[in-house]
Parts: sequence; structure tokens; C-alpha cells
Amino acid sequence: MQSLGWGCDLDPVRIGIDVGGTKIEGLLLGDDGREIARQRVATPTEYRAVLAVVAQLVQELTARGSELSGAAPTIGVGTPGFLQPGRGLIRNANLLCLNDRPLDKDLELALGRPVRLANDAKCFVLSEAIDGAAAPPAELDHTRPDVVFGATLGTGVGGGIVVDGRVLTGENGAATEWSHTTLPFATADESSPYRCVCGHPGCIESFISGRGLEGTYHWLGGGELRGVEIARRAETGDETAARTFELYEDRLARALASVINLIDPRVIVLGGGVSNNPRIFGNVPKLLERHTVARDLRTKLVHAAHGDASGVRGAAWLWPG
Repeated sequence: MQSLGWGCDLDPVRIGIDVGGTKIEGLLLGDDGREIARQRVATPTEYRAVLAVVAQLVQELTARGSELSGAAPTIGVGTPGFLQPGRGLIRNANLLCLNDRPLDKDLELALGRPVRLANDAKCFVLSEAIDGAAAPPAELDHTRPDVVFGATLGTGVGGGIVVDGRVLTGENGAATEWSHTTLPFATADESSPYRCVCGHPGCIESFISGRGLEGTYHWLGGGELRGVEIARRAETGDETAARTFELYEDRLARALASVINLIDPRVIVLGGGVSNNPRIFGNVPKLLERHTVARDLRTKLVHAAHGDASGVRGAAWLWPG
């Protein structure tokens, strides 16, 4: 286990844990947003081992945090999938050992302390809404709710909504499972480049994930290539790669336009590997009004400020100050 930290005098402090498919990361975060210590370990495949790893990280970060604040830090945990309130069990996690488990209750038993838990994509959005690319401006209009939407565009597609600094989970815990609904404004000749694991043909994820980008390139006759190489070829004038991104940007714009029509966010923040292509932020905003009711859109489309760190930072922010 490697610790990346430095000493500073902060009061209070908070712990964030990000449970991922390959690594579990822990962060000790100050209320001013400074990272005090960061630790990461490989993710076990067995449920009890996951609980033990999280408990170890929390114990070590708590010891460090108590030295600085004199009190035990709060604990927030981001996970794949979501916790369904009525059942009290995790659903739809790609870390399979978590599914149908009462993860929040088991962690509280293992730690002997309260834990707040949320989907990792929701934690990503919370981080960016608190002190990232979607942080409230000084001139924020407080007469209406401040709504931020975010999406992670990687191998899969995640999403989250933050309202007035709080994550929206919903009655069933499944708020913003938006990517597993049908792509809006689909044309008769439009078909998904691959079938998503959700089983719904033509779902948003199958079009705007990294796999969707790569599948579209293949469908256009470009062969099998990773998204990074497709982007490089588009930059050098390759027509098939450029057409792939044109289709991708149109589909992303339609998906985000439906979000604007439904919740009308102040900011939409994008993260994940596909979002590292700057052309998306130049081209997609120009396409949104084709599909939105509103005109002269004020909604901003921005790239995540904290990158891969947003998930664990957002977990730490699950407890309000």
C-alpha cells in the first residue's frame, strides 16, 4: 500500500473511499478541498475481502485525520452500481461481488461508524459541483435550485445530478441511470454499434461510450481501433475517423439535450476517457438547440477539473460541512 500525503493543519477533515473494479482508493480531504493523504490498493474479488480492505484504509486515514482535527473524520463511499433503498442491496455493479449485498450496513458494522454511500458517477458529479468545473459562481442566483448534471464517458456511461450541493438518488436509488434508456430522436436507419449489457436495444450507453465510439468507427469500415487512436486519426484528417466523431457528437448532443429538456441544469460536466477529446466541447454545444425546447441556452458544457480524482473526492463530500 502506498501513501501519497503531506502534513497540514486542517479542521475538520473527511474520508472518501472509491471502490473500483481494479483498485480501491482512499482520500483524506480537508474542508478547504486540499488533499492531505491518498492511499490505494488492488480490489479483491471476494466480498468480505472488499470490506476488509475498506476497513483498513479507513483505519489508517482515520489515524492521520484524528491527529489533525482531534475528531474522527466522516466516511463517504463511492461504489459501482447503486443502493436500492427499499431492498437495501446493491444493484447493477460491475464489481459482481457487491450485487445483492447490504454494503452500507456491512461497512458500518465493520467500521463501527456511520457511512454514507453513493454511486461512483454521482460522486464524480458532486466533486465537480462542490469545488470543480461546475462549482457555483459568485453571482449564482439563489432564487431557484442550482442543478448540475454530469456524465462519465468511458467503457460505459455513468451519470449524476446534484441539486444545491446534494446528490439526487431518487425513491429507488436509480436516479440518472439515464444511459440505459433509448437514444433520443433516433432515426429509422440508426442502430447501436453493440448490444449493451442492460439488454435494451439502442440505449444511450451503446452509442456514446468508448465502446460505442469504437463500434461506430468499425461500422463505417475503419476496422478495429481504440478510441485514442481514432481521435489521433481524426486530428490528422482521416475521413472515417472524422465522420465517426461527427456521429458521436450528434448522438451525445441528443442525449444531453434530453437532459436539458428534463432538468435544465446550470452546468453539464463530462469526465471519462472520451471526454479528453477537446473537439467535443467545441462541437456539441452548437448542436444542442436542435433538440431543446429552450433557445439561447445558458447551460454550460465543461470538462471535469479533477479528472480521475473526482470520484473519491465526491465520496468525501457526501457528508455536508
